[in-house]
Amino acid sequence: MSEDTYKTINAPAEGIYTEKRSKFIAIALPVRTVDEVKSHLETYQKKYYDARHVCYAYMLGAERKDFRANDNGEPSGTAGKPILGQINSNELTDILIIVVRYFGGIKLGTSGLIVAYKAAAAEAIAAAEIIEKTVDETVAFLFEYPFMNDVMRIVKEEEPEILEQSYDMDCRMALRIRKSMMPKLRARLEKVETLRFEKDA
Repeated sequence: MSEDTYKTINAPAEGIYTEKRSKFIAIALPVRTVDEVKSHLETYQKKYYDARHVCYAYMLGAERKDFRANDNGEPSGTAGKPILGQINSNELTDILIIVVRYFGGIKLGTSGLIVAYKAAAAEAIAAAEIIEKTVDETVAFLFEYPFMNDVMRIVKEEEPEILEQSYDMDCRMALRIRKSMMPKLRARLEKVETLRFEKDA
């Protein structure tokens, strides 16, 4: 996997695992922000209000540095960590996995819990469609109208996504392209007369 791609899931998916009458319902959800994570957690905590535990783990961002695991009352390290472990072993990000446990009356012990949460999370991931996305960067710039053809030639050849374009006295354009292709795009744009980059882009 190159450093400017990452794997995530394209839609919510569910998996179910039962062990000694305890039922584990795992829900894998695509997320982009911590706020999204929080709103999903609220939704599922309400939906499964009668469950004994609603544990979860999430991973955000292409660098996979923003993550959290929560045991929600299970013995420390027996729920969130194994869920996060499944996210990691599948190299996924921008994902939240919630595992809801209904207690079946028989204690599973810490090793039993770890196995069950891991298996439930694995079921949800197995049910999900994993997709690969590119890490993209954005560049915005201004240029004078007579140089429109020069700019459009570069856009046509490099094929970035055009996010916005306006044609006033100065023309403005914002483009998005895969991270690894940005240096080449910028280098070519720099050669266009009158073109200047916006600092904050």
